Amino acid sequence: MLVGAAAAAALAAALGFAVYKVASGFTTPTGVITVATIASIIGFIAGQELVRLLEGGAKPFAQPVFDILKIEPVETDALQVLELTEADRFVPVVEEPLMLDDVLAGVSPDSRVVRLFDRAAMPTPGQLQARIDRHLNGGTSQTPSPDASEALFEALADLRRSLR
Repeated sequence: MLVGAAAAAALAAALGFAVYKVASGFTTPTGVITVATIASIIGFIAGQELVRLLEGGAKPFAQPVFDILKIEPVETDALQVLELTEADRFVPVVEEPLMLDDVLAGVSPDSRVVRLFDRAAMPTPGQLQARIDRHLNGGTSQTPSPDASEALFEALADLRRSLR
């Protein structure tokens, strides 16, 4: 419905603009606006009728045929209670703690692969505080970031070669 109204409005706007451009050479500005407005109204009404004719009537969705079965009630004891015993409890068995190993331990020291949780690469609390203070004071890092695009390209090439 809204799409049809939008289409009719677009047609009315186009018709009104066309009449405005044509009539601007023949009549006064007041007459141009009056003629363009009347053309827009007629265009909107005609557009709505055209949309109504083209869209057709409402089509109901096809409904599948269901067989309705009668469900017979099941008789139960009125005092039936669900009781949980110790056998029903889930007790997790911890056999051995899970140890996470660094799978990148064999990577060469000059590689550009990020090593997570590497204590040697992590900054100290003092270095972090100095970095935060420098940021809050509007300063920049004293060590400029190197352009690592060539190193990244080489690392990817090494990775491709190792996968073959």
